Amino acid sequence: METSPQEATLSPDDRDFVTALASGLEVIQAFDEAHPRMTLSEVAARTGMNRAKARRFLLTLHALGYMRKQGRSFELAPKVLQLGYAFLSANDYRGVIQQYLEEITAESGESSSLGVLDGDEVTYVARSAARHRLMAITLSVGTRLPAAYTSMGRVLLAQLPAAELDAYLARVTLEPHTERSVTDPATLRARIEEAREQGYAIVDQELDPGLRSLAVPAFDGGGKLIGAINVSTNAARIDHETLTRRLLPLLQQTARRIRDAVHR
Repeated sequence: METSPQEATLSPDDRDFVTALASGLEVIQAFDEAHPRMTLSEVAARTGMNRAKARRFLLTLHALGYMRKQGRSFELAPKVLQLGYAFLSANDYRGVIQQYLEEITAESGESSSLGVLDGDEVTYVARSAARHRLMAITLSVGTRLPAAYTSMGRVLLAQLPAAELDAYLARVTLEPHTERSVTDPATLRARIEEAREQGYAIVDQELDPGLRSLAVPAFDGGGKLIGAINVSTNAARIDHETLTRRLLPLLQQTARRIRDAVHR
């Protein structure tokens, strides 16, 4: 599969690439659950910008209403939510998929999500949470996790053209999150290729101890990739056999229902 000219991505040195816009978005993305409020120096350190540049972007975002300033600290303003809402509004399948995710949770008793590949991470765009909590962090719409260590990430990486997958494996930093985490690019490639061949991925406690997840790709009626849907389970409660025998058919059936229901 080759990338069409319409899908080609600009490089930072291309004359059409707007560096200022990219830097402004980088400042916004520097804020997360672990860094909800930061000083100018902290923002500069997290983005790799010098203080003068970081200050200009912070003050501009503040003037536009995307940033709040309290003393020496900055934090995101609620207006930032409009950026995410624009994506959700432009993709009218979200209501249908949300319903299907909730049905998965009702039938399986497990949390279910839809994620998309965004750079080297998976971004959650829809979620149905079970009552039990599986990770130390709270997963919600907008949460970003490393694609290498999530079942949704590996399923989505398996859909990449060969050149894009090669580029990803060449640049990604594989940091162990648990003793089970894959840290060898060749091993990760093998896991991704396995996901492509079998049509699903299982990731067992590589991101968080006790977290075992299963994902399949989801396509629209025209064959275009929408994202990946998953179930997240407790490894002590759900073994591999149960995942593949009971939950995999449920996810595959849901993927077929999404394909039949969603048309672009």
